Amino acid sequence: MNTLNKVVVSVGVALSISFFPQSVQAQQQLPIACPGYTLPKTKLLGQRAGKKLQEAYDTYLNEELDEKERIKEAIQMLRDIEAKEPYDVAYINRFLGQLLVSEDGKAKESLSLLQGAAEQGVLNDKDQADLLKLVADLSIQEEEYQNAVSFYQKWMEFTCKEDADVYTRMAKAYTELKQFDNVVSAADKAIANYEEPNKNPYALKINAHHEQKDYVNAVKVAEVLVELFPTEKTWWSQLGFFYMLTEDYSKALSTFSLAYKQGYLTKRSEYKALVQLYASSDNPFKSAQLQEKYMDSGMLETDPDDYASLANTLQLAREYSDAAKYYGQAARLSNDAEYYRKQGVLLLTAEDYKGAITALNKALEVGVESEGKVHFSLMEANFYTGNFRQANVHAQEAKKDSSLRRNANAWIPYIKQKADNRGINI
Repeated sequence: MNTLNKVVVSVGVALSISFFPQSVQAQQQLPIACPGYTLPKTKLLGQRAGKKLQEAYDTYLNEELDEKERIKEAIQMLRDIEAKEPYDVAYINRFLGQLLVSEDGKAKESLSLLQGAAEQGVLNDKDQADLLKLVADLSIQEEEYQNAVSFYQKWMEFTCKEDADVYTRMAKAYTELKQFDNVVSAADKAIANYEEPNKNPYALKINAHHEQKDYVNAVKVAEVLVELFPTEKTWWSQLGFFYMLTEDYSKALSTFSLAYKQGYLTKRSEYKALVQLYASSDNPFKSAQLQEKYMDSGMLETDPDDYASLANTLQLAREYSDAAKYYGQAARLSNDAEYYRKQGVLLLTAEDYKGAITALNKALEVGVESEGKVHFSLMEANFYTGNFRQANVHAQEAKKDSSLRRNANAWIPYIKQKADNRGINI
């Protein structure tokens, strides 16, 4: 089961990359939340590096040029800068790495530059904090999930902050690493930090429980999701399926039934679950009604097995003629002798003896395995149509089956008696 909702991580080029001193307002929004933190003096680029970076930045923003062209030109200008001071190197590599993200085939180089700049630890605190998170986000994009977790943790250690989106992305990374206990822990922290309910950490948590086959806890999370997001169709069916996995079929039926009434069922698997639950809850007639409806609409398949399933449900509902009809459709599509036999037996039960004879003879013609059973049923059908001679023929065949011999022998004198009373010599 795939209950995992993907967490989209957006990694792109910032259109307002700043490399000059922060404004007073920006400085007031402290990047670090650690106790006793005060904003340190802002570091500045060297004059030579700053001038060349300004030129690259102006080129990047030059709307007279095609977007791809100005990005490529800015990238080359940044590559040509020969910076020496650690701060200058880190700052230029940060800008270059962000630009390379948009270039095809350059994601690995971008990540390497950005990670190197982050690991130098020389940028101003706001830039360093943003860069740590960017490296983590880009690592997820590049499927380097352990690296992503490491840099999210570095961001939290550096800033002393907790962020719901960061915890959600960590849960996503842990999912890919199949560290499901960590998924649950990170998802719980994300849930605790969101101001408004967000479905993503719940989805990741459900997936983790499912992967661990911990269906009881998966149910608990799914119940919360349905309560928080009652108009989300997906959560209703997931909750229903988890109830089935925990064998709580009563709640499963209630959930699927309510979802059906609200128009939330959209997939074949969901409709199949609903009809199966009705069939197993002593309401086979309702199940059969829905199966017929969904087959007619094309929602459920109309292959031999599906017709046979519907026939079986109708048989449970004691709708023998209708059940026989659908076994007949299954038989015609598959040329399966067993389906013909079942059709014949149901027609016999429904007292359609001529129809039963036709279906049962077809079963013999196609090559049914249980010939003795078919002959026994043909004996009964012919007997009730008054064809005692043919009934006797089938009785003689039926008694060749050791499991039917006693019953067939009991019928033979009765058939002969009825024939004698009619003046028929068998």
